[in-house]
Amino acid sequence: MPFPTTRLRRMRRTETLRGLVRESHLAPAHLIQPAFVVPGEGVREEVDSMPGVERFSISELVAEATELTSVGIGAVLLFGIPSAKDETGSGAYDDEGVVQMAVRALKEAHPDLIVITDVCLCAYTSHGHCGFVRDGEIDNDLTNELLAKTAISHAEAGADAVAPSDMMDGRVGTIRFQLDEEGHPNVPIVAYSAKYASAFYGPFREAAESTPEFGDRRSYQLDPANSDEAVREAKLDLEEGADMLMVKPATPYLDVVRRVKDETGAPVAAYHVSGEYSMLKAAAANGWIDERAAVLETLTSIRRAGADAIVTYYAKEAAGWLR
Repeated sequence: MPFPTTRLRRMRRTETLRGLVRESHLAPAHLIQPAFVVPGEGVREEVDSMPGVERFSISELVAEATELTSVGIGAVLLFGIPSAKDETGSGAYDDEGVVQMAVRALKEAHPDLIVITDVCLCAYTSHGHCGFVRDGEIDNDLTNELLAKTAISHAEAGADAVAPSDMMDGRVGTIRFQLDEEGHPNVPIVAYSAKYASAFYGPFREAAESTPEFGDRRSYQLDPANSDEAVREAKLDLEEGADMLMVKPATPYLDVVRRVKDETGAPVAAYHVSGEYSMLKAAAANGWIDERAAVLETLTSIRRAGADAIVTYYAKEAAGWLR
């Protein structure tokens, strides 16, 4: 038999040819840098389990933002670590809280930087759970009221978008209603719609000091075995007013990223979480992988799966490699 006339290798022969037919593209504009902000002055604290990641006081965060924008990063996702915690997580919705003050400082220094704020109570509660605990269980509806207060305080500080990560039922609708009522109809909601009860969050919990004191979060975060449920959650969040959907973690759930994108058509973000980051860092430190090649391949795979944006602790490094 004669050899087939179609030879797919013809378009792989040179980098220029490969570039002409490349289906998925990765650029700094697709990346969002998470950042941990703490009280104090001149603070830069390295997170032991996340090499290269630091907690910043506000002035240091502003300086870090200068470096981020210089490599083309246009958005940050803020997580606050308060000086004190209580059962209701009151620091989350304190108008003079660490995130609220950080938002003001960032927007004053970098008005074009998109500042997204994580809306959750876990880092602010003494018990480490994402909501108000009543008789050993999370009170869903009361938690929603506190989350809405938190979102309002962030919007009033100047946040460009709010990102509820708690996984309470109905929280997107509650937050959307309150934002509109309080004069913030143009503040979008980036909803953590498919946030799984994952084993990959460990380093983050060290960084944010948010490990639950009892039990776990399986009663409100998604079962890792389920993808139909993730699509249902995403569709419900859209009905309640979400502007962008999030899947978290990213690489163990690329199938979910694709399903959510295909079945909703909405903008989708994927969170390349702390455990995913730390595994790559550990393998690179041991000389087992080419860090740059492995990271860019990983982030490209997330884009290929359908993510419009990627939240990743590698944002700054990757942006530098891509320029």
